[in-house]
Amino acid sequence: MFWMYAAFVLLVLALLALDLGVFHRKVHVVSVREALGWSAFWIALGLAFSGFIYAGYENHWLGLGLTPDLMTLRPVPVEGLGTVYNDGTSALVKYVTGYLVEKSLAVDNIFVISMIFTFFAVPAIYQHRVLFWGILGALVLRGAMIAAGAKMLQEFAWIIYVFGGFLILTGVKMLLLKEGETDPNKNLVVRATRRLMPITERFHGEHFFVRAGTDASREAETPGAAVGADAVVDSARRGALLATPLFLALVMVEFTDLIFAVDSIPAIFAITADPFLVFTSNVFAILGLRSLYFALAGMIDKFRYLKVSLAVVLMVVGVKMMTHTWLKQQLGENFNLYLLAVVLLILAAGVVASLLKGRGEEAKAGAA
Repeated sequence: MFWMYAAFVLLVLALLALDLGVFHRKVHVVSVREALGWSAFWIALGLAFSGFIYAGYENHWLGLGLTPDLMTLRPVPVEGLGTVYNDGTSALVKYVTGYLVEKSLAVDNIFVISMIFTFFAVPAIYQHRVLFWGILGALVLRGAMIAAGAKMLQEFAWIIYVFGGFLILTGVKMLLLKEGETDPNKNLVVRATRRLMPITERFHGEHFFVRAGTDASREAETPGAAVGADAVVDSARRGALLATPLFLALVMVEFTDLIFAVDSIPAIFAITADPFLVFTSNVFAILGLRSLYFALAGMIDKFRYLKVSLAVVLMVVGVKMMTHTWLKQQLGENFNLYLLAVVLLILAAGVVASLLKGRGEEAKAGAA
């Protein structure tokens, strides 16, 4: 299995290298049209990988499908292989369901990223760079969390009920609590970052760090949001390493993904406990987040009921996680396929309701 993970990580690194080093080598503002094209590419790539999942698990390449999975109805003993937990069909359904759930939850992340960029007044031309490095850090962080979660489920099967209860409470919280304006300046992570290193008052091109008094600290200065009274200005001691507001935005994006990972990773463990399926579906869902942000950032307000749909999805997944044994008995081998259909229906309902509400308001405004 090690070589399967190694090959997949090399594939992801190659894709990221092509993205930043070739297709986005020149800094530019990402248009909605370009973002939609890249979103389609990443979604198509994530879904195409399901073909590899089917073939790999059907033929059990390098041990695929032999990892214990609590969400498998009836493990099958196979001579020469041991116990088979997932064949090609079951792995395919779990991967696609996990990918869809992670992708939909990632959309909620876009709302917060938009708020962060607005607060720090990050110029549109530099937002792609922040998201690229933010997502790279998120991949490493989620990989570690998935490994820890899989180990916990193998050692302590009862923790699956803790995860399920947490998801239900999170969904209820999303439905009941009203969101207010937040001030990142009061965030503990931002305050700690300022204490650890001096921060410039202005952006310096696409740099996350500059040296005080050097040419780099003076080039491509762009106005930005003030970073607080305790910030160190550009006239600090010559040669000192200074972080820029762009770095603060990156720190907040990383911290935000950590918070969202606490919700999304238990959600996918409700679908499968196979770490390879969890990891690959998570990675492909995150890879397209950057382009999806630029595609949806200008239309966030139109999907007012999407957050409600995401909350309901979390609660449904949480209930499924806590009742998985009973569901296996009642629904049979296709119970994960039924979950996929329910998730699709909930998300579609949220999108349709949002669009209908928007059209209704436009019609009323036109009539007035």
